[in-house]
Amino acid sequence: MTVNTTTNFGVSVIGSGCSSPAQKITNEQLASRVDTNDEWIKTRTGIRERRIIGPNESLSDLCFKAGVSALEMARWAPETLDMVLVATSTPDDLFGMAPQVQSKLGACNAFAFDLTAACSGFLFAFVTATQFVRSGSIKRALIIGADQLSAWMDWDDRRSCVLFGDGAGAIAIEASPVNQDAVIGFKLKSDGSRGDCLNLPQTRDFDPLVSSYQNQKGGFSNIEMNGQEVYKFAVREVPSLLQDLLLKCEIDPESLDWLLLHQANQRILNAVADRFSIPHTKVLSNLAIYGNTSAATIPIMLDEAVRDGRVKPGHLIATSGFGAGLSWGAALFRWNGPS
Repeated sequence: MTVNTTTNFGVSVIGSGCSSPAQKITNEQLASRVDTNDEWIKTRTGIRERRIIGPNESLSDLCFKAGVSALEMARWAPETLDMVLVATSTPDDLFGMAPQVQSKLGACNAFAFDLTAACSGFLFAFVTATQFVRSGSIKRALIIGADQLSAWMDWDDRRSCVLFGDGAGAIAIEASPVNQDAVIGFKLKSDGSRGDCLNLPQTRDFDPLVSSYQNQKGGFSNIEMNGQEVYKFAVREVPSLLQDLLLKCEIDPESLDWLLLHQANQRILNAVADRFSIPHTKVLSNLAIYGNTSAATIPIMLDEAVRDGRVKPGHLIATSGFGAGLSWGAALFRWNGPS
């Protein structure tokens, strides 16, 4: 789907918020544990440090704080929310974390559920929420992207442990007149045949049950990733999808105010920008201080750019998420919130 021509309502994007753990782990600190160094990590990824959830924090706490910030920016009372959608692959509760967040927020009139699409999760959740709004089913939604990949990391694997961090980001959207729709278009894709490039599989351990039967014990292994294949996938598929979306929406790359991509690797961000001759000054990036926070990267980056004045009302933003599944997507929207 691309341009909104058949629905009853438009969508306004009017609030944002984010929250990060207190613990800050630098490249130099990681080098005391694994055979790596600051220069090697920065050169290959652009990352200098990352935030890791500690004993006195939880992912749902970060979601709550990010959600409160977004509601305050939107000037909404929590009870006016109709939906709380949390994009995460690492919930505090495997049955779902969104209802916990909804309760903490005091959003007593909202329904809540989790959506899992790994690093593409926030973008998939954003598109999902816009469809509820456009149909007229709801008027206000809070979309949160959050992950705690540190809990599923092999911290002795120098290839992967340098990449990831924890965090949460949120945006608030509401119904608007259809001729003022800020979400210009979107496109989502998945390819499960390449899913083994990046996954977090169940452990296959079994216990005796009754007679000769066994039952599988619950549990997951550490993150498994073929970094080279994921990199090639991102620099090939993301520009292709963005180009298709821009053409269908009749948007010229030069008219974009910002390129907001999933923060996975600085080389990927630069490669996508170069493909469209977009100056690197128009590429939003905070990868250096957060690492890859999975579903949280896009909303954290958006919130920081709004609050420091880079993103202003009316700015046109092209965004793309990509990651495990494999899954990827893109969307074009305008920021309607405060400057």
